[in-house]
Amino acid sequence: MATCDVCGNDYWMAFEVRTVGGGVHTFDSFECAIQRLAPRCEHCDCRILGHGVEVEGRFFCCAHCARSADRLGAEIKDTVGAHPG
Repeated sequence: MATCDVCGNDYWMAFEVRTVGGGVHTFDSFECAIQRLAPRCEHCDCRILGHGVEVEGRFFCCAHCARSADRLGAEIKDTVGAHPG
């Protein structure tokens, strides 16, 4: 069994996540993995679980938040689900 890095639960179905930077983390659930690894939106502070938006090295959960941050993202268009043409 392995102990979760976030909650300390000792669980037989725990899993490891290895990061590009060489980090190794043990989690007992995706919830704990998200809490430890998912970045936060710099505008609304929610966890970014999808692709998100990156502008000048800053991360946002959506185009709306990117456009709302200072002068960043004025040209960003959120096209998810948009009909082409």
